[in-house]
Amino acid sequence: MTDVQLGMPALPARPYPEEVHARLAADAAELIGRYPVARSALLPLLHLVQAEEGFVSPTGIRFCAEQLELTTAEVTAVATFYTMYRRRPAGEYHVGVCTNTLCAVLGGDQIFAELQEHLGIANNETTEDGRISIEHIECNAACDYAPVVMVNWEFFDNQTPESAKLLVDDLRAGRAAVPTRGARLCSFKESARILAGFPDERPGAVDESGAGGAPSLAGLRLARGEALPGTGGTRVVSPRHEGARHEDARHEEPRREGGSAEGTGEEGTEA
Repeated sequence: MTDVQLGMPALPARPYPEEVHARLAADAAELIGRYPVARSALLPLLHLVQAEEGFVSPTGIRFCAEQLELTTAEVTAVATFYTMYRRRPAGEYHVGVCTNTLCAVLGGDQIFAELQEHLGIANNETTEDGRISIEHIECNAACDYAPVVMVNWEFFDNQTPESAKLLVDDLRAGRAAVPTRGARLCSFKESARILAGFPDERPGAVDESGAGGAPSLAGLRLARGEALPGTGGTRVVSPRHEGARHEDARHEEPRREGGSAEGTGEEGTEA
């Protein structure tokens, strides 16, 4: 017979073991000290407990509430609002597939569908070996590289169903998978600790982050009147300052020809 308990409140979440609690409390104190108001550190603290367990557990919520003198309801409200805080354990590699408008139109929906079938898991689930979890993301903020897949928040651009399946196969097999942009991969828990606000201790990882790529800078280059690679030197848009000079010249023309400033009552001066 099933043990059913109706109308009874859930027991308080278990605390972390003493050693874990002491270590996390020291990290939490450092994070809280960065803010003039303690509760402002809630988001970093949620990343901190996620770095410990791979998700935000009831124990993690209790820890954050105690550190910030909040109720568990207040912490839960925040943890369930932001999708980066997981409510169930993530895999070592958390794969996010953008299914927002541009990525979806260019193949993101198909990538997500085929990855689920290939891995045998659904949205927000993790493979039995604990290596891969998958999630559809509303926007990875990389429309110029669509369709985009992220692994532990590092970019894999211009994906196809085939390349995405090869990517997760490499991750499960322990083979190197190099992001298109940004630092080399670390585990989901390690990435959560970095997001909490602690430095990436891997030698050279920060320098690997790089800057905006050619697609991200295309609009800026066109606005400056520069030619894009592969266009044969054609300038698609004139620089803004050239348009301004032409406009100024039209306004200045009566002054040069008439020798006086119209409507001002002042005598003109030589240019």
